[in-house]
Amino acid sequence: MEQKSCKESKVIKTSRVFPEDTNNHNTLFGGKLMRDIDDVASISAARHSRQECVTASTDSVDFLDPIRQTDSVCLESHVTWTGRSSMEVFVKVIAEDLMTGDRRISATSFLTFVALKQDGKPANVPAVIPESEEEIYLHKTAPARMKMRQERREHSKEMVQLLSDLKPWDL
Repeated sequence: MEQKSCKESKVIKTSRVFPEDTNNHNTLFGGKLMRDIDDVASISAARHSRQECVTASTDSVDFLDPIRQTDSVCLESHVTWTGRSSMEVFVKVIAEDLMTGDRRISATSFLTFVALKQDGKPANVPAVIPESEEEIYLHKTAPARMKMRQERREHSKEMVQLLSDLKPWDL
């Protein structure tokens, strides 16, 4: 199967922070950022695989620095690693103070997507070729994240056996 560079799946989305995007702390509402992260990551996955893709997991969203109403927010995503049908996508969130031009990384996120064939079964995806120092680092460290992801999934499967799906008033 063919291989593709990370930059072939690169997505960049920049937007302003408006009052309706903020929470009670006058910073960007985390849920809105999470939606935008999933949005750009899904485009990266589709660009890489050229297939329909579904979010298999959001491994992490680390909020590192608040994004204020005076900032723009830039999300950069690309596929960092692939399995047979799965793709790890990294999203870097950069806030820029529009008055001073100061830029800072405000959040990072790793998500996993699975490519699907038209019948809904997993589709094979191309391997990824990292080129930049950042891409090489993310690609090299991906197997450790994949192992943690698999362990967390197994733990979730065990835990769900103990959880109830009864209506709260029927307990």
